[in-house]
Amino acid sequence: MGTAGYEGGFRLALHPLRLNLPRRRSKPSVYFVNSMSDLFHEKIPFAYIDKVFEVIRETGQHRYQILTKRPEVMAVYFSTRTVPSNAWLGTSVEDKRYGLPRIPILRTVAARTRFLSIEPLLEDLGAFDLSQISWVIVGGESGPKARPMKAEWARSIQQQCDAMKVPFFFKQWGTYGADGVRRTKANNGRILDGQTWDALPV
Repeated sequence: MGTAGYEGGFRLALHPLRLNLPRRRSKPSVYFVNSMSDLFHEKIPFAYIDKVFEVIRETGQHRYQILTKRPEVMAVYFSTRTVPSNAWLGTSVEDKRYGLPRIPILRTVAARTRFLSIEPLLEDLGAFDLSQISWVIVGGESGPKARPMKAEWARSIQQQCDAMKVPFFFKQWGTYGADGVRRTKANNGRILDGQTWDALPV
């Protein structure tokens, strides 16, 4: 993407020199770890992940959000390790076939804060179990091949979160708006049913 560190495009690359960046910042901050990748990718050694969590433990002033499509690898990793209290662990849930089965696996990890990133929401997920989930994020798909998200899909999740007292965050509509019309700019609004939803875990 023309940025240092991304010369290889989306090929997996480790950047050990970046591990010290949070140590240099005393002001409490939020870090989305590996926002362009997956910390629990099968090709990332557990020894390297250990170094990441060493930094997280040493910098308790920061909050770290870690999202994976591989909660089964995360569960194996934490079967012999403790999750730092300032690490929020989440999994992606995009549909019924691949996404929903990840949720019970995430529940097996003894994290203080577990979250679901339901983005992009590609279909109606129906009723599903939100027990032991601390936060839910919902958003539509962006990009030239984006598929539309229907308001009733997002509304169903919001209502289930409300019933279970789970904080709900509506991130964006994506390329398509609430009216189902494709936009040239992806971030076309965050309003769902006349309001914004910005709840965060306590």
